[in-house]
Amino acid sequence: MEIEKGEKTIMNIAVLTAGGIGSRTHQDLPKQFLTVENKPIIIYTLEAFQRHPSIDEIYVSCLEGWSTVLEAYAKQFNITKLKRIVTGGATGQESIYNGLSQYLKAAQKAIKEDHEATADIVVIIHDGNRPMLPQDVITDNLVKQKMYGSAVTVVPTTEVVFVSKDGVESNAALNRDELWRTQTPHSYKFDELWKVHNVAIKDGVTNMAASCSLMQKYGYTTYFSKGSEKNIKITTVEDIEIFKALLNAKNDEWIKK
Repeated sequence: MEIEKGEKTIMNIAVLTAGGIGSRTHQDLPKQFLTVENKPIIIYTLEAFQRHPSIDEIYVSCLEGWSTVLEAYAKQFNITKLKRIVTGGATGQESIYNGLSQYLKAAQKAIKEDHEATADIVVIIHDGNRPMLPQDVITDNLVKQKMYGSAVTVVPTTEVVFVSKDGVESNAALNRDELWRTQTPHSYKFDELWKVHNVAIKDGVTNMAASCSLMQKYGYTTYFSKGSEKNIKITTVEDIEIFKALLNAKNDEWIKK
């Protein structure tokens, strides 16, 4: 918990979205529960926030029917910061909302029900299937959130990006120097994120996959924090292979960082 002289105590709460079924991996298990090196992918992600000294609590929006499995794994791997597991939604937007509040699901509680005051809570949203999250990426995201009020993890685009309507041909390319690819985490003040989610529901906006897109739609500026090419999102079988390679990789001594 971050406490500074003359400032309010800020609670940093991570919300992990883990509601996907992993159809693009073509496996029998949801991708977040696939085991790599004797550990489920979701546990690698949880461990990143467990280790970080500025993260106070963790909530997980989990695929329906898998909460008990996740709870057992969390105990096995000593994820002590895990506060609650809530039911994930049909979309990324709904899964994030469920991590903020479960008022419509009377049997469950989430951040808003667990905390009497939310004005001093910062929510750090992260994909449950991004297991290689470096500690310095979390730190920079929290630092930039404190500076600007919000922060979205990004990396520069190094490839040429073409514009094509049919996926067959193109006559236009975008300036890659002006393009940035988003990753997670995304950090926001709880009350601002909660307000935007509820306005969106009233407006019939229900299928925004990323919180940064939703916040920008309602007039919030996107402020960047640094990402990492290692912070991969596991979506396909090829991503699992890359993840295994990263886990087993060792930097050669001659490579300068």
